[in-house]
Amino acid sequence: MRTEEKIKQAFDPYFNVPLEAWKFFTDLGEIISTTKDQVIKDTDTTEKYLSFILKGSGGILLWNNNNFVCIDLCYEAEFFGDYMSFLNQQPTPLEVVTFEPSELFRISNANFHKLSDNTEFGDKICRFASEALFVHKQKQQIDILTKTATERYIELQTRQPKILQRTPQKHIASYLGITPQSLSRIRKEQTTIY
Repeated sequence: MRTEEKIKQAFDPYFNVPLEAWKFFTDLGEIISTTKDQVIKDTDTTEKYLSFILKGSGGILLWNNNNFVCIDLCYEAEFFGDYMSFLNQQPTPLEVVTFEPSELFRISNANFHKLSDNTEFGDKICRFASEALFVHKQKQQIDILTKTATERYIELQTRQPKILQRTPQKHIASYLGITPQSLSRIRKEQTTIY
């Protein structure tokens, strides 16, 4: 399947634009392959690309108290990167890293703006990307404040059944706001329930 078809397939449930629009979008970007634990954006640098995961996984990490805290987990058919830095073209303390060998489609900041300025569908694609990232972050914030770590872990497992094989447990625990020992306890409890 071609890149534009993969991206169209991922977005069709949300809004349907012609394949030609996605072709124009993908022509402005590139596909890169990464290794496991590859840093895509270093701490205190500016995000140059907005990426979309075609295959693989990664996370957005923040260095805090001599340790990385995982603030987001990303998988196939999701945007990936330091979106705040991408938007304002300023450095942030966030690090973007892949957790497994991955295939990413990425578009530069300049080409992202070129896309929104030059075509009707391009403007819709850019607006949707922004809205999708905002909604994702808001839902994440609401979940953190209203759900237990166990509930959030169950949702993660439902969304990504092989999460434990694909994502380091320390990052899953950090994302949930718990210790690795607490994650082990939750996993054990879930195993005995089922």
